[in-house]
Amino acid sequence: MVFSVKTYNNINQVGLKELGNHFQIDGDLKENPDAYIIRSENLHDVTFPDNLKAIARAGAGTNNIPIDKATEAGIVVFNTPGANANAVKEAVIASILMSARDYISAYDWTNQLTGADVPKQVEAGKKQFAGTEISGKTLGVIGLGAIGARIANDARRLGMKVLGYDPYVSIETAWNISSHVKRVDELRDIFENSDYITIHVPLTDDTRHTFNSDSFALMNKGTTIINFARGELVDNQALFDALETGVVKRYITDFGTEELLNKEGITVFPHVGGSTAEAELNCAIMAGQTIRRFMETGEITNSVNFPNMHQALTAPYRITLINKNVPNIVAAISTAVSDLDINIANILNRSKGDYAYTLLDLDETDRSKVDKLAALFETSDHIVKVRLIANPK
Repeated sequence: MVFSVKTYNNINQVGLKELGNHFQIDGDLKENPDAYIIRSENLHDVTFPDNLKAIARAGAGTNNIPIDKATEAGIVVFNTPGANANAVKEAVIASILMSARDYISAYDWTNQLTGADVPKQVEAGKKQFAGTEISGKTLGVIGLGAIGARIANDARRLGMKVLGYDPYVSIETAWNISSHVKRVDELRDIFENSDYITIHVPLTDDTRHTFNSDSFALMNKGTTIINFARGELVDNQALFDALETGVVKRYITDFGTEELLNKEGITVFPHVGGSTAEAELNCAIMAGQTIRRFMETGEITNSVNFPNMHQALTAPYRITLINKNVPNIVAAISTAVSDLDINIANILNRSKGDYAYTLLDLDETDRSKVDKLAALFETSDHIVKVRLIANPK
C-alpha cells in the first residue's frame, strides 16, 4: 500500500527519505493525503481533508496546530521533542555570553568608527563595554526537558551555579541532569536567586505570562531573561516596567513582535534558535520515522494528543480505533469481535483526556470477516476513526 504525505515549509529531503518507498510525497499528490509533515505552517484556519490521519510537526512546539480540532477528527498529532535541543541549547548559551559581555552593542559601536585613529578611539571607548564573567553566577532554568537539561549541564561546566525548576520532569530526563544542578520546588526560588533565567516550557493557560509583574518583583536588579520557548510566556508590559526600573538588565528572545523592536535592553532574534542544518535534518528524520511507523503499523510515538502505543504486529490483521473515552468501550469492542467468530490475538487500549486509542490485533486470515468488523466499528457513535492494517509478512 502506498501512503500520501503533503509537506509544508521546505522539509529536509534527506530526512524525508526515512519514509521509504511506500510513501508518495507532494509531487503528484492527491488532494486528500494520509498525513502532513509541517514546520511553522499555521493550520488553525485549515479545513482538514477527510482522509487525513496524522500531522507531524518537525519541531517541538505545536501552537500552530489546532490540537482539539485534530483530536475530534481522529487525527494524531506528533512532534519531534529533542531533535533541535542541541541547537537551542547552543543559542541560549551564546545569549548568556553575549549578555554578560554586551557583544552586540560593542560590535555596533565599533563598526561606526571612522578615521585613521580607529585604534585610539577603540582604546578610549572600550571601557563602556566592560562586562562580567558568567563563572560563579547563578542560572535559573525553568523546564528541565530535552533543552533545559542540556543547558543546565553545560552551564555547570562553564562554572555557573544552576537552579532547575520542573515539577513534571521525566525519570529519563532526571537521570541525565547533573547532580550539581540544584532542583527547587517553587518558581519563586528561581526568581529570587538567579542572575540569568532561561525558560523552556510549552505555552499553556498555566504557563502564559510566567514572567509578570509579580515574578519581576521577586528578582534582584540586573537580571537577564532569555526566552527561546514562546513569546507569550512573558507579559511585555510588565517586562517594560522591569527594564525601566533596572530589575531586568536585558531580555533576549527568539520571538519578535513590533512592540519589542528597537528598545533599550531588548535583543530580538528572528526565531532561529533551532535553525541549524543539523537540527532541521534531525527534525525531518524523526518526523519521517514517526509517520512511517504510524502509517505502517498504527503504533504511536511522540504524540501530543494520544498516548504512546507500541505493540508488535504479529497477527494477520490489525484494526486501530480512535474512540471517545467512555465506559465499557473495550468490552463493546471485544463483543463485536466475538460475535463475528474472530479471535483476538492482542488488544491494547489507552486513553488521554476525552479520547482513547486501541490497537486490536486479530487472529483471522479471512479478509471479508475483518472488513465486516471494520465496517461495524465505523457505525459506532463512540468510534471516531477506524483503520485496517494488513500484516505484510
